[in-house]
Amino acid sequence: MSARTCYYEVLGCARDADGATLKSAYRKMAMEFHPDRNGGSAEAEVKFKEVNEAYAVLSDPQKRAAYDRYGHEGVDGPGAGGAGPAGADFADIFDSVFGDIFGRAGAGARRQRTGPARGADIRADVEITLEEAFAGKNAEVKVKPALACEDCNGTGAAPGTEPETCPACNGQGRVRIQQGFFTMERTCPRCGGQGKYVADPCVSCDGVGLVRTPRTLSVAIPAGVEDGTRIRLAGEGDSGLRGGPRGDLYLFVSVAHHELFERDGADLYCRAYVPMATAALGGSIEAPTIDGGKECIDVAAGAQTGKQVRVRGKGMSQLRAPVRGDLYVELFVETPRRLTPEQRELLEKFRELSCEDCDCHPEATGFVSKVKQFWDNLSSPDGRPHA
Repeated sequence: MSARTCYYEVLGCARDADGATLKSAYRKMAMEFHPDRNGGSAEAEVKFKEVNEAYAVLSDPQKRAAYDRYGHEGVDGPGAGGAGPAGADFADIFDSVFGDIFGRAGAGARRQRTGPARGADIRADVEITLEEAFAGKNAEVKVKPALACEDCNGTGAAPGTEPETCPACNGQGRVRIQQGFFTMERTCPRCGGQGKYVADPCVSCDGVGLVRTPRTLSVAIPAGVEDGTRIRLAGEGDSGLRGGPRGDLYLFVSVAHHELFERDGADLYCRAYVPMATAALGGSIEAPTIDGGKECIDVAAGAQTGKQVRVRGKGMSQLRAPVRGDLYVELFVETPRRLTPEQRELLEKFRELSCEDCDCHPEATGFVSKVKQFWDNLSSPDGRPHA
């Protein structure tokens, strides 16, 4: 089977198909392509294997969740529970073939999939404000883990019935297939390696034994979390099969954009506007802090736009640390608008008193000097510009 072939396409089902729909599609296609019904057709046998492989993954809630999330990589390879020829089954076939040749059974030939299986991990997202990231928060998180069906107690069988021993493999979970001189062993296609099957499935869970159940959890988000922080809640994921432990819940925290502060690790940056007169004469302004307070910022005489003032210990909280980062206040000198007649008269007087040679505007004076030198360099010695 091609690694790019979608399991849902193999069974002809939508990605949100329930267990009953998957089972019906599987039964129909398994009957259609069974080698015994197709005169030993190699093409039918390949298709039959594809159908079994697809259903073996999609009928298992844990494997299906891994496949939906990661595709074939989530169910192939060591420890992934893959059903493909390149996965764990290949090792079992290898053991079976050489075990029969040398008169001994390989370890893989005896393996069954009837033991407890750990539940799948699930994910939830929560968005908090920067103030909540600073102080910490008890967040209410809504999740829908797959929990044991209450009607059938997780067995998948209708109330009053129990799963039956699979007649195809006699409860072993594996069947032997004769191919020429070799006898190979593979996962039982009828029970999916469980050793048991449900003849009368529970209508509440479609025979799966698990039901998606809405729950609301109270999660303590610690102070100092950053955007993208992942919090693991052990045992809050999907329930395991056959008495296996539950998976984990991974909570991904995102911190919303703030209209006043920009964050860089534990440090905060904000802009504070300074009246032109205060910037020229010196004085003080008030800047906000993330804890809701105010900080008095001293503005030196002649302060320019872009000047940063550092306020120690007024930044963000830090995870598992008693210290805080710093707050950097960037000054932005604001030119006044909508002047009163008196204000305009005073500024006109100030402009008359200013001159190019005074020290009131050193940056402007230096800029003008550079511009004049630039124009002089463009002129030739006889006073005409270069061609």
